[in-house]
Amino acid sequence: MSASANVPEVATRMLRSGDVTGLHTIVDSLAAIIEQYGTLYEWAAERPQPRAMRGRAPVFVAALPDQEETVVVRHAWHGGVLAPITGDLFRMPTRAPTELARSWMLRRMEIPTTEVIGYARYNAVLGFRRVDVVTRLIPDSYDLGMIAAGLAPQIDCDTALLATKALLVKLAAHGVVHPDLNVKNILLRQDRRGEVEALIIDVDVVQWDPTRAPLDTMRSNAARLLRSMRKWRINFGCDVAEARMAAFEREAIAATPPLASMPGSDVHHLGKV
Repeated sequence: MSASANVPEVATRMLRSGDVTGLHTIVDSLAAIIEQYGTLYEWAAERPQPRAMRGRAPVFVAALPDQEETVVVRHAWHGGVLAPITGDLFRMPTRAPTELARSWMLRRMEIPTTEVIGYARYNAVLGFRRVDVVTRLIPDSYDLGMIAAGLAPQIDCDTALLATKALLVKLAAHGVVHPDLNVKNILLRQDRRGEVEALIIDVDVVQWDPTRAPLDTMRSNAARLLRSMRKWRINFGCDVAEARMAAFEREAIAATPPLASMPGSDVHHLGKV
């Protein structure tokens, strides 16, 4: 996948502490924030928060100064077994440009995801960088973990699972695998018609092979998600019984269509992740 294809017009500003890239309408605001506060993350952390948002670390919501734009700012951290060693240090160019490009490509494929609209890279030791990623806020949205744990009564768990199944079907049709698909990486919201929609987030690690069999993709994504749900149930009281998880997997596999039957599935010309 080309890092620039299908990405909206963005601009980059060089700073004393590194660089910042964003939509041309907001990049100067992001640069000014960094000059004043040090990092986008530190700035967002000081804003009044509408509610707690957490991933591997707290995620903060803030309104850009002089902009009609409310954003979510996430500090990037490594995952996996080496996370305690690598922490938040990334080699250039970091994963941020890839996350921005993949966010917009997934949207072109009509796969619901958040809009990555900017990122900042800060100089660190030995040529490494630290990274903040900026996305548009999706109001009144909750991750699947919150819903399954009963912390978001606005959306019931069965409805959330039904929307999640629809998302997995779209991913399978396009050969999109999320190696870190977990209950915190699926966001749910009500659309304008009042129907619940599931979105995939943290897409910098997604792998895309449009020639992959949809059923193989479905099984891979479903297995990762159910593994996460089982861990969530043990650690946080996820109220989804084993029988319901097994039924969810069967239903998702049964709903997997051939690639050609999905609208907008002819994306082979875009290349692979």
